[in-house]
Amino acid sequence: MEFNTVGKTGIHVSNLCLGTMSFGGIADEESSMAMYKQSREAGINFFDTANVYNGGQAEVILGKCISGHRNEVVLTSKAGLPTGKDLNSGGLSRRNLTLAIEQSLKRLGTDRIEFYFVHLFDEHTDIEEVVRTLDDLQKQGKILYPAVSNWAAWQIAKALGISEREILARFELIQPMYNLVKRQAEVEILPLARSEQLGVITYSPLGGGLLTGKYSSRQKKPEQGRLIDQKNYERRYGKPYYHEIAEQFTELASQWGHHPASLAVSWVLAHPDITAPIIGARNPEQLASSLAGAEISLSRAQREQITALTIEPPSPTDHDSEEDLFKRYKK
Repeated sequence: MEFNTVGKTGIHVSNLCLGTMSFGGIADEESSMAMYKQSREAGINFFDTANVYNGGQAEVILGKCISGHRNEVVLTSKAGLPTGKDLNSGGLSRRNLTLAIEQSLKRLGTDRIEFYFVHLFDEHTDIEEVVRTLDDLQKQGKILYPAVSNWAAWQIAKALGISEREILARFELIQPMYNLVKRQAEVEILPLARSEQLGVITYSPLGGGLLTGKYSSRQKKPEQGRLIDQKNYERRYGKPYYHEIAEQFTELASQWGHHPASLAVSWVLAHPDITAPIIGARNPEQLASSLAGAEISLSRAQREQITALTIEPPSPTDHDSEEDLFKRYKK
């Protein structure tokens, strides 16, 4: 395992981050704790969770896992998505963020969270109000650095400008989606991170399982999986040409002697602007394939060969639609 520094913070983290979205859900407590131990043995010191993961159980289990060696690991958590039916149980209001951090700290059994993510953009809360609340949480020592997930580049840039103008704590870590078939982050988000020296941890390196070969037309369709069980993943990765790309990718992985999950993780890992991809799994067996991605050293030519399987996203000033680009790609 190699280590990177998160932006300008001086905090060193493993170049893989274990995501805990499965903890207390599709992975029971025993399997979750086994995966935590497995990742620690592989050298991982970086763990990502959120207050909404399985009704807070992911944080509870992660808290048990880190007990006794809290200072050896780096934690992230998130707030913003609704945690209940109450109208104020979600969003980025000062009220909700103040309540959410206290609840997360209690579940995790810790006095601080290194990187605290706002989980989504909240159109009902002014960006300056969000930034000021996070600055207050930093001053109180409950978080070390603000972080942001699922915001557009212009929203992040606006927040950075407010932070600089008002001398407030700024976002130091961002979390966009990024994988071989979802490369939109390359257009504006990753260049912004490079320019502003922000850390980047990306989620969904396996494309919801699409890039593992699990959904290949050459084998029997699985009975369960995110692309089957969850409608949002079916919509996200259901386009036929995504599956065509996945077929070509898994064939290439086979030719090179790698598990496709390992190769998919290594492709993300090889991007120079990415601090660490977030990996996760249902069980230790699945996790092993993603962990192996850190052992693959792709040459520039190999990464370019993999990248060439996909459609390059248009630049911010390009007027072509994705469908137009795909037509050209097919020719």
